[in-house]
Amino acid sequence: MTQTAKQSSAAARFGAAGDVTQGLIGAGLAVSAWAAGSVLAKVIEMGGMAIAVYRFAVFSLIMIVWLRARGSGISWRILRHSMWGGIALGVDVAFFFSAVKLTNIVNATLIGAMQPVFVGVIAAKFFGEKIARRDIAWSGVAIAGVVLVVIASNGTPEWSLTGDLLAVGAMITFGGYFIFSKRSKEHLTPTEFTTGTAIWTTAINIPLALAFGQDLSWPSANNWAWLMLMTLLAGIIGHTAMNWSLVRIPLWIGSTLTLMIPVVSSLIAWVALDESLSLTQAAAGSVVLGSLFMVVRHQSSS
Repeated sequence: MTQTAKQSSAAARFGAAGDVTQGLIGAGLAVSAWAAGSVLAKVIEMGGMAIAVYRFAVFSLIMIVWLRARGSGISWRILRHSMWGGIALGVDVAFFFSAVKLTNIVNATLIGAMQPVFVGVIAAKFFGEKIARRDIAWSGVAIAGVVLVVIASNGTPEWSLTGDLLAVGAMITFGGYFIFSKRSKEHLTPTEFTTGTAIWTTAINIPLALAFGQDLSWPSANNWAWLMLMTLLAGIIGHTAMNWSLVRIPLWIGSTLTLMIPVVSSLIAWVALDESLSLTQAAAGSVVLGSLFMVVRHQSSS
């Protein structure tokens, strides 16, 4: 296939070349915002699920106000078509926070890094997305780099089969969130889908947090400040940008770019929290970013 034919094919399926480039930029912004949000979780003096409840509750209110300001507001149509995406995201949050409480963070993170493999299979089988061999190879290198980043930062491991199974559940449900986001364009705008999933995630995590004994008492002023910043970054910027991008780029690309999260998180924690960053971590992180750059470069030029 000639270069012109390739560009025409991509334009027909994902929009104009400019839309694809914008989608790639938006997805990169989203995963960077999620990485910053994960670092902020360390400085908030609350349980993991409690953070999720307040973060998504505030996020939901902000998005509802935003929809109302645009003249639409929340509706049963939005809740109905965002339900499965919201359930997937809500269960992912609950599973992941439970996993890191039971098993070591290395296992939980490495299992999560397998998400692009799961999503890539779904994207190829049900969305007709074709992944070039070079992209598969570079994605594999990126996954290997993530493995090295996490192993290099490993502390004393505390293994649990239950925790690992919960991490697998988190990986699958987060992949499901990406899939439902991709499908949502048939019924909802990205803003509507983002609002609906935030509401569902809040509704799911409140009873789960209570069931796991999380303290849901009113946060302190200091915790509120960090929660608002986390909501802005991980919520408004992260979820909105990714859902906007997934209607412009292949599903598997958006999923693969999430491999940036542990790398960017390590860099932010090194700068902002003075956490250690070994030479091995830095080298492995460079491999991840370099590999993802090659994938993005190929996508933007094809």
